[in-house]
Amino acid sequence: MLLLTTAADGQATDLWREVALRLQPTAGAIPTWPAVVVVLAAVLAVVLVPSWWTQVRVVVTVVHELGHGLVGTLFGRRFTGLVLRGDMSGHAVTVGPARGLGRVLCTWSGYPAPAVVGAFSLHAVGAGWAPPALGATALVLLLTLVRVRSAYTAAVMVALTAVTGALWWWAAPAVQGGVLLGTGSFLLVGAWRHLGAVVRRPGGQSDPAVLAGLTRLPRWLWNASFVLVLAASTWWALRSLLAMG
Repeated sequence: MLLLTTAADGQATDLWREVALRLQPTAGAIPTWPAVVVVLAAVLAVVLVPSWWTQVRVVVTVVHELGHGLVGTLFGRRFTGLVLRGDMSGHAVTVGPARGLGRVLCTWSGYPAPAVVGAFSLHAVGAGWAPPALGATALVLLLTLVRVRSAYTAAVMVALTAVTGALWWWAAPAVQGGVLLGTGSFLLVGAWRHLGAVVRRPGGQSDPAVLAGLTRLPRWLWNASFVLVLAASTWWALRSLLAMG
């Protein structure tokens, strides 16, 4: 029994050592300039080709909805559900007071979330923090699985969790840096596309419309606040890009 216990303790220690090793930043995860150019060109192609964008923009939707859920939780609401739809739209279900600061901030946070996460991702890449950033992302996605409320949502979230976890555990640092660079850039550009869509086709149930109903401020002012956050995130991301290589 003692030998079995000692062996189990040794295996647990080895596992934690491997986890700690994969959470360390490394200069090997910082892309070179040729790699940066290739990744950014691929991102632009995905965003600009309509059929490709339609297939992958659900990633932007996931971050948008998780932004609602996280900020709502931080300000006293309960994040109880995540629903994604086949048309790549979705919604987060939070429970709490129908009005008040928590509801306003929870509603407001969706459109800025992809841009902020994208800019932070590029900053992490430039600092060599791609490995721990991927590990943290995999953990967040794993914890979110208990909030899914449809089969399609479960399929998307399981796939994202598995891919992110595999990249964190098995991929080389250079690959991790390139993937996080591409994902962050895609989220940032996707945030602008999503905001442009809601500005061009404002709906009665859109976030700006709900915010206008919750406050006395017009939709255009809420859209302006989104633009400011996206612009600041873009500036931060560009600084991070210029510091690479």
